Amino acid sequence: MKNRLRVLRAEQNWSQAELGMRVGVTRQAINAIENGKYDPGLPLAMKIARVFEQRVDDIFQLDDEVGG
Repeated sequence: MKNRLRVLRAEQNWSQAELGMRVGVTRQAINAIENGKYDPGLPLAMKIARVFEQRVDDIFQLDDEVGG
């Protein structure tokens, strides 16, 4: 799964730890999501989207989606 998490976080000047605190996960979890090593479940994806005031599918895209 591809995501725009790192870009969105940088736009807010938030550390991985700060974003993790805002959505209730560890810095390590945010790092794993950003690096494509962990795909968040729907509840976490929704929390992340809510924090950035974006839609889930504007942040996360399946690898096999063409053109988004």
